[in-house]
Amino acid sequence: MNAAADQPADRPADQRSPKDTFITVYGRKPVLEALSDPTLTVDKVIAADNARGDSLSKILSAARGRNVPVRRASAHRVKVLAGNGHHDQGVLADVVAPEMRPVADYLDALDPQAPCALFVLDAVTNPANVGMVLRTATAAGLDGVLVPRRGVPAIDPLVIKASAGVAFRAPVLRASTAADGCAALRAAGVTVLGLAGDAPRDLLSDELPPRLALVLGNETDGLSADVRAHLDGTVAIPMHAGVESLNVACAAAVAAYRLRHPVSG
Repeated sequence: MNAAADQPADRPADQRSPKDTFITVYGRKPVLEALSDPTLTVDKVIAADNARGDSLSKILSAARGRNVPVRRASAHRVKVLAGNGHHDQGVLADVVAPEMRPVADYLDALDPQAPCALFVLDAVTNPANVGMVLRTATAAGLDGVLVPRRGVPAIDPLVIKASAGVAFRAPVLRASTAADGCAALRAAGVTVLGLAGDAPRDLLSDELPPRLALVLGNETDGLSADVRAHLDGTVAIPMHAGVESLNVACAAAVAAYRLRHPVSG
């Protein structure tokens, strides 16, 4: 959860929700690491009124050195803003994510004739998987990963760690839910396909459309019913030797590079 209050999802770009602009990190070590990284822009630090100690002093000193505003709030408020009541350690920071934007903003800027390759996360619940998908998608050069505000873990220190820090600059697209995001993509002429083991089409050998969003489902249950209602179809990664499925992060690694080459040879 970001340190500013929620705002409606549909808005002009200059009135964007803080959740579509910042990644909130919490805990003393993650906050100090963010402040110590010159490639990151830290918007503000919020510390609990009762927070003390040498590590906090280092955070406050680093913030002063970078002219980052520091605000004080109650310990309860910091826990609420961090979205994690056990690991905030009385401090959080909002870090600017320059490639994060609402899916509507991305689609408004997309040339109607331009190809695109996207992932959509549908109830992927393990923060490590979310982080690894963001890292893989960014490395492969995908145009975006739709991370809904509901149903998927927030981009927090666990996700950031799994992404090896790539989450800060990953091309994250935001929507209220995965279903809402899929509906917006289809309305803009993007084909939305779900990755499913029982799909009739082969992701690796069948020809794929040049404007494609591939939905990655829950680690246990796969694609949700809400998202299936917005799909143009499903595709599968072929399996051999009796293997039933891949971990979602592994499947994303296979799919990401396939999406960069949508026409079969």
